[in-house]
Amino acid sequence: QVQLVESGGGLVQAGGSLRLSCAASGRTFGIYATAWFRQAPGKEREFVLGITWNGGSTYYADSVKGRFTISRDITKNTVYLQMNSLKPEDTAVYYCAARSRRSALVWTILGEYDYWGQGTQVTVSS
Repeated sequence: QVQLVESGGGLVQAGGSLRLSCAASGRTFGIYATAWFRQAPGKEREFVLGITWNGGSTYYADSVKGRFTISRDITKNTVYLQMNSLKPEDTAVYYCAARSRRSALVWTILGEYDYWGQGTQVTVSS
């Protein structure tokens, strides 16, 4: 139905910046919202930030407010994650997720999303 492919991960030093992309294909017109999750070694997958596809409403986890920014380019079917002031604690595999249902959404719950990408590794050295 919908395919999501993340890119842009890599190795950066603490304090540096990185921009991740999530390219959507397939039945993209059915997407209501997209979000980024991350999973660090030994930890559960956690919500980072999200955005509604049409309205552009955003929601951020407290840990990334002021440092990370989510945006989307509808014409390119792509969602971006701009990460600034990176910390070693940000090291994780970052996943893009999408929800198709246009109903009440609890951003932070994994089960709320219908589609997932394969993830891209982000490593921040100290």
